[in-house]
Amino acid sequence: MSFSQDVKEELCSVITDRDKEYACLYGMLLFCRHFDAEEILFQTENRLAADMFVRLSDKVIGRGRIVSISETPKKNGTVLYSLRIPEESDREEIIFRFRISSRSLIHRIQEDIIDNNNVFAFIAGAFLSCGSLTEPIKEYHMEFAVPFEDLCTDLKALLERLGISSKYVERKGLYVLYFKGSEDIEDMLTIMGATKASLELMNVKILKDVRNKANRIANCDNANIERILQASQKQIEDIEYILSTEGIESLSPELANMAEVRLENPNASLKELGELLDKPVGRSGVNHRLKKLSEIAAQLREERGTL
Repeated sequence: MSFSQDVKEELCSVITDRDKEYACLYGMLLFCRHFDAEEILFQTENRLAADMFVRLSDKVIGRGRIVSISETPKKNGTVLYSLRIPEESDREEIIFRFRISSRSLIHRIQEDIIDNNNVFAFIAGAFLSCGSLTEPIKEYHMEFAVPFEDLCTDLKALLERLGISSKYVERKGLYVLYFKGSEDIEDMLTIMGATKASLELMNVKILKDVRNKANRIANCDNANIERILQASQKQIEDIEYILSTEGIESLSPELANMAEVRLENPNASLKELGELLDKPVGRSGVNHRLKKLSEIAAQLREERGTL
C-alpha cells in the first residue's frame, strides 16, 4: 500500500466524534468531483474512505443506503470506487444540512459552519476527497487536486492562516494546491490528525539525511583517492624520467630512498610513504622530497627540451 493510502486510512480511524464527522463529510463533499443539487459524486481508490463516505452520508440523512457504489478495476491493480447519491431529495437534504442556501455557496468554503476545533477534520475530509502524497523516500510532495479555482484559493487562504504556505497551478482542468517542503507536509499531516504518518515522514527524512551525508563522505573520499592517484602517477613519471636520464646515483641518499619507496608503493599515502623510508619522516617531509624530485625532473626536461 502507498504512503498516500496509509495516510487516508489513518485519517479514517481518527475521525470519530459527531462534530468531527460533520466537518469531515463537509470537506469530502465540497472537494469531491461533483457536488451540487444535480449530482453528488465521490471517487476514491481507498476502501476505508469509501466506507466512511457511506457511513457519514447515512448519518446526516438519518437513514441507511442512500449511497450507490460502483467499482472499476484499474490497470495498476487498484479499484476506483465511485459513490453517488442518486435521489434528488437526499442531495437536497445534504445541501440543507450544511446550510448552503444558494448555488454560489456550494463551491466555496463556509468557515462559519465549521467549528474552530474541527477545521482540521474538515481539511482531512478535503484530503480524503482530492488529496495525494508522493512516497517520501522519493521526494516530498503533497497536493490537493481541486475542481474549482475559488475553492482552491479558499483552501490556500485557510491554510495560510494556520501557518502553512502553498502554491497552486492549473493542471488538466483542475487547480492543484501543492506543498514541496517536508516541514509543511509534516505540519499538514499533524493538523489533519495523521500523527503516525507525520512521524514516519520524519523518520524517512532522517534516513535520507543520513544517506546523503554518507554519500557526500563517500564522494569526498573518492575524490581524495582520485587526487592521490593522479599525484602519485605524476610523481612516478618524474622519478622514472630522472632514472632514465641521470640515474639513481644522481640523487642524494634521501631523495634516492624517497624515489625507490614511491616506485615500490604507487598507491601509498604521504603518511604511509614516510613510515617506509629508511629514516621515517612525517607527511611534510615526504611532500618536500617529492616536490624536490619533481623540480629536478622539470629542470632536466627543460635542459633536454622535452617539456
